[in-house]
Amino acid sequence: MSFGTLAVVCAFALLGPLLALPRRWHLPVLLGELVAGAAVGRTGVGIVDARDDTFTFLANIGFALVMFVAGTHVPVRDLRLRGALRIGLARAAGVAALACIPAVLLANIFFHTGHAALYTVLMASSSAALILPIVDGLGLAGNAVLQLLPQVAIADALCVVALPLAIDPRHATRAALGAGLVLAATAVLYVLLRWLEASGLRKRVHRVSERRKFAIEMRVNLVILFALAALAQAAHVSVLLAGFCFGLAVAAVGEPRRLARQLFALTEGFLGPLFFVWLGATLDVRALATDLRSAILAVALGLGAVLVHVAMRLTGQPFAYGGLAAAQLGVPVAAATLGTQLGLLRPAEAAALIAAAILTIAVAVWSAAAASRAPASTP
Repeated sequence: MSFGTLAVVCAFALLGPLLALPRRWHLPVLLGELVAGAAVGRTGVGIVDARDDTFTFLANIGFALVMFVAGTHVPVRDLRLRGALRIGLARAAGVAALACIPAVLLANIFFHTGHAALYTVLMASSSAALILPIVDGLGLAGNAVLQLLPQVAIADALCVVALPLAIDPRHATRAALGAGLVLAATAVLYVLLRWLEASGLRKRVHRVSERRKFAIEMRVNLVILFALAALAQAAHVSVLLAGFCFGLAVAAVGEPRRLARQLFALTEGFLGPLFFVWLGATLDVRALATDLRSAILAVALGLGAVLVHVAMRLTGQPFAYGGLAAAQLGVPVAAATLGTQLGLLRPAEAAALIAAAILTIAVAVWSAAAASRAPASTP
């Protein structure tokens, strides 16, 4: 990979902010970055080679950081959510149970892919990184929102943990042991971070770092993140688990605002867009366009995710909030990435997962607009 190629990647990644600029569309920035990657990669003109080792390594760094930031967005410290935790957990479990039905039908009867576990995780997932900004941007509030947030956070966290097990069931035992090792290491880190915060040492280091422009917190967090990613790779699990779990640990302790700004700049300004352009470049959307079965699978997965979430109307959740909870982002992206890297998904299948996620995002945007007009959006 040359500096010229890197300049092309960064230039095309600007399509993300351009498409997200109209506020009324509520489009995530990554959508434009995926489109840009498809345009310069194997789907389009082919001027970027996603198989390049340097490009792939930088993309994996971006993947770990994107999942870390997603983990920090889970509102684990929000005291308002504790009262709604039980119903949020019940709804997340209900969605997961319902998702098993269409997943088995799609995997074993209609498409014969054998990916029932993967489809279950995909349809049961919700994206905290996407849904929380929509809720904040529209000023949604009230009991329906308080019940939605723990549902989304629980589904997001559990599906990220379950994905490495579901995508490769043949090595589920190895993946489970690896995931347990990463989770144990993250738990130890959480205890250490809590001690550093309680002792005041973290604040003293922060003051010195801010006064002397050392960026110590960012350096230390990157060391920890990359060490966890190395542990994940050695344990044969994805760096997505390392990034997301470390993000949860930081969110549980409390992420300093200065660190949040620094990581936002590094992730959203460079490595995150690079990852999504790389992912778009790996996808063969033309294969999806010429593969009717995969195109139908994309629609089926997207609609299946929406239906199992809006079914929570039976528990009293408004339809609009069920549609909003169906929004997928990190899990389908991670599934497409892992499936491509491990050779478990055909190009058209990986593209189908992304297309299904885009369908759920479209439904979520419409649902959020409906929720903002409904009485349930007021306190």
